[in-house]
Amino acid sequence: MKVELPYFKIGNSLGGQQDWFPEYMMRIGGCGAVTACDCSIYFELYKNLRGLYPFDIKNISKNDYIKFSDVMKPYLHPRWQGINKLSIYIDGFTQFLRDRGENNLQLLPWDGHNDFKATHMILKHQIDSGYPIPCLNLYHKNPLLRDYVWHWFLITGYEIDGDNWKVKLVSYGVGRWFNFDMLWDTGFNERGGLIVFQ
Repeated sequence: MKVELPYFKIGNSLGGQQDWFPEYMMRIGGCGAVTACDCSIYFELYKNLRGLYPFDIKNISKNDYIKFSDVMKPYLHPRWQGINKLSIYIDGFTQFLRDRGENNLQLLPWDGHNDFKATHMILKHQIDSGYPIPCLNLYHKNPLLRDYVWHWFLITGYEIDGDNWKVKLVSYGVGRWFNFDMLWDTGFNERGGLIVFQ
C-alpha cells in the first residue's frame, strides 16, 4: 500500500528551499522555517485554511516564497544550536498560526524515542488524514542520511510492504524515499521526533 499527499511545485522545486534565502544564517539554518512555510502553503491549498500565505496562492513564485520566509523568520529564526527541540518549533509555528487567526489547528510533539510500532500508526494516521509531518532529525549513524542530520524536513507519504515501511522525505526541493525504521533508529540518545497536527 502506498499513499502520497498532493504537493506543490515552485518552478521545478518540490516546495521551497533554504538555499534560496539571501541571508547566510537562513541559508544554513532555515530548514525549520522552510517546513513551516511549506505546511502553511499546503494548508491553504489542500486543507481550506485561509490567511496563512500572504501572496498569490494560485501562482507561487520563488520571489514570493523568499518574502514569505521573512514573514516566518521571527517565529522560527535560526539560532546557535538551531531549532533543535520539538517544543521550539511548536511554540513558534503555533504563534504564527494564532497571529493569523488560525486557532483550531493544534501541534503536538511525538518524541524520537517512541517505538517503531506506535510511530508507524502515527505516520499512517497523519498522512491518511491529509497532513504532512514535520520531522526533526539530529544525529544519525547511517551515512545515507548525512544530508538530513541536524535538519527539519517533511514526511509526505508512506509505503507499506509487509513489515517494510518507507516514507517520502521532502527537503531541498526534492522528494526521496527511505526506509522508515532506518530513519527512526538514529543510533544516538539525543533525538528529534515528529510534529503531529490535529
